[in-house]
Amino acid sequence: MAEMSAPMRAALLEVLIHGELPRAEIARRLLLSRASLTRITRQLVDGGFLTEGETRLVGQTGRPSEMLSVRAEALHFLGIKLTGDRLYAVVTDLSARIVAAAEQPIDSREPADVVAQIAAVAREFAEAGHELSAVGIALAGRARQRREGAIVERSAFLDWTDVALGTLVAEATGLPCSVENDVQALTATEHWFGAGAGIDDMALITVGVGIGCGLVVNGEVVEGAHARAGQMSHMIVDEAGPYCGLGHRGCVSSLLVNAAISKAVRRTEGEYEQSVEDARDGDPIALAAFADAGRALGALIATVVNLVDPKKVVVTGDGIAVHELGGDAMRAALAERLDKDAAEVDLDVRAWDFSKWARAGAGIAIRGMLI
Repeated sequence: MAEMSAPMRAALLEVLIHGELPRAEIARRLLLSRASLTRITRQLVDGGFLTEGETRLVGQTGRPSEMLSVRAEALHFLGIKLTGDRLYAVVTDLSARIVAAAEQPIDSREPADVVAQIAAVAREFAEAGHELSAVGIALAGRARQRREGAIVERSAFLDWTDVALGTLVAEATGLPCSVENDVQALTATEHWFGAGAGIDDMALITVGVGIGCGLVVNGEVVEGAHARAGQMSHMIVDEAGPYCGLGHRGCVSSLLVNAAISKAVRRTEGEYEQSVEDARDGDPIALAAFADAGRALGALIATVVNLVDPKKVVVTGDGIAVHELGGDAMRAALAERLDKDAAEVDLDVRAWDFSKWARAGAGIAIRGMLI
């Protein structure tokens, strides 16, 4: 992939994101001549990245066009999600479809040990027949992109500060490595390969151990001047609410994160799943806690919608049970806080498992190779 010209990458990207296309349409999108586009796509077909399919009449007039589609199995990518104590890994093809997965504990949070563990996982997948083209790593925290490789400026769960993870993993694996905040990585991956495919303006909100918000505006993932866009977890939504760990009263985190719900249900932090079961069994305290969480989520969604006017809002995460158990309160808060002229919100609630975080790592590896 490294030897591809910029026009070749651009042509491949068009077909990857938008599905099968005729050469004429690709040329129109990229402002290339038909002759140039024919030469570029021939190189992609000969290289095994595109395949020529059926001939189809695309418009009302004109000659039938041969459709081009991505040969997804041409490349494979390693996606990694790091938590404070576990490593989730997947191998995906070029279309971000998962073809293999693994999970293992992190025995040591020392950066050198984690890098060695990632390299070992890469070797295991390669020995199993998955030839890898690049690595992408998603983690909770702040990652800064540098020319020489991404720096993890801060990751509280791993207790890392200024770790040159991109360079270290690239050196250990011999593969290009991308590193990104997990919510940003998930947003970018859903924009290309998931719920946001074909949409230029979307928001993604994750609920669970923490609260995350990713934004796509005019087709671009919003990063912000200091790589901190989407920091919504301490927005005040209930001035009479409980205090969060930072001393904010009634912020989103004080009501919506898993630990806050467990505390409201009078359970310990690690008993969130039992709090969910309590609510499903009709326990009034648990139902009240999820209603409060639902209201906080509705307020958060309304704020994002009023601010950026997305075509779709995706909600997911390991705390997604709040939509099931506090959905009525969420919808009421959303209706109350939305601008009166706002378009109806296209809310896409997605089931969750940790492989999706790892797939997001693969997604940024794919993006890193193409843009």
